[in-house]
Amino acid sequence: MKYASEDQEAPEVEQTAGPAASTPEQTERRGPAPHAPAPHDEQQGTRNRVARSILDHGPSTAAELALRLELTQAAVRRHLDALAAEGVVEPREKRVYGSRGRGRPAKAFALTDCGRDAFDQAYDQLATEALRWIAQSAGGGEKGEAAVAAFARARLAAQAEGYREAVEAAEPERRTEALAKALTADGYAATARSAPNPQLGEQLCQHHCPVAHVAERYPQLCEAETEVFSRLLGTHVQRLATIAHGDGVCTTFVPKAGAGKAAHSTQRTTTKTTTASASTAGRNPA
Repeated sequence: MKYASEDQEAPEVEQTAGPAASTPEQTERRGPAPHAPAPHDEQQGTRNRVARSILDHGPSTAAELALRLELTQAAVRRHLDALAAEGVVEPREKRVYGSRGRGRPAKAFALTDCGRDAFDQAYDQLATEALRWIAQSAGGGEKGEAAVAAFARARLAAQAEGYREAVEAAEPERRTEALAKALTADGYAATARSAPNPQLGEQLCQHHCPVAHVAERYPQLCEAETEVFSRLLGTHVQRLATIAHGDGVCTTFVPKAGAGKAAHSTQRTTTKTTTASASTAGRNPA
């Protein structure tokens, strides 16, 4: 079966100044169908197929991929170049068993670690099952929840030590920013910005959460993280929103020194609809 896409175009020819006549077959192939996917989406879909084929079959040459996917080698090479630029695949010299023929050896393309991570993994399921086992082993109920909380605190304690040096080295007014940079280095894509009322404090925003799916079931992970932020910054902080709770960003309010109770009270009043306190962070609404 042939896939109708830009990858089956005829060899490129030099265009002339005037418009060239098209046959009905060319018009049908080149013209967009009423509900055809956008060219970018179609190209991305083909690139995903190329990467998936490498995942399923191991390091592959452009010729092998073209044969499996029924594309031209030129089209496959274009997609491989794009995937390599994105860090999804990398070229390797193909192993040759026996005597090597003349000419340069063909390059085989393999997935990078980043490329493998782009595909579905079972890490979330494994983590959830592990926490379920911890809770059940502790006796379930409140004892089980306490055991999971203890695990979450122990997990983050080691992580926090890596952040402490960066935070303590920064000026007091730059410590939230320093923590954001440290979190970003760990994959949380964090930023620090002024709160709606800059005089009261600022917000630590995490635009990505590697454990969001697990935290939906076990909010103790979010609670332990909030406690760590408070200890590192030396002040009470308030979790306003979490990705695990269904919000777009994990947002933590950090009051300015001296703002005290006024900052805490004002922020709670202005964020009633989005506030997820540390005790409920990560829980999906019933």
